[in-house]
Amino acid sequence: MEYDPPICFILVFEEFEEHAEKAKTLPESTTNENKLILYGLYKQATVGTVNTSRPGIFNMRDRAKWDAWKAVEGKSKDEAMSDYITKVKQLLEEAT
Repeated sequence: MEYDPPICFILVFEEFEEHAEKAKTLPESTTNENKLILYGLYKQATVGTVNTSRPGIFNMRDRAKWDAWKAVEGKSKDEAMSDYITKVKQLLEEAT
């Protein structure tokens, strides 16, 4: 039996993909904090719960990314997609 996802999920997923592309156009002035928030939400939306161990203290960049992902642990993929879309919209609006 084949699973057909609900139409609302398909619409959210399409909007999520659209905003993932738009996120690539954010200005360089976007703060690292906001970039990390987007990273964590993106990973939660696409992968789900953190599935790797925390990088070591000397790998600060990857450790910050891992922490951002871990911070949204527990959100459903749908919720993470929705929050990601909202955050990208906010950042794009602030940039104009």
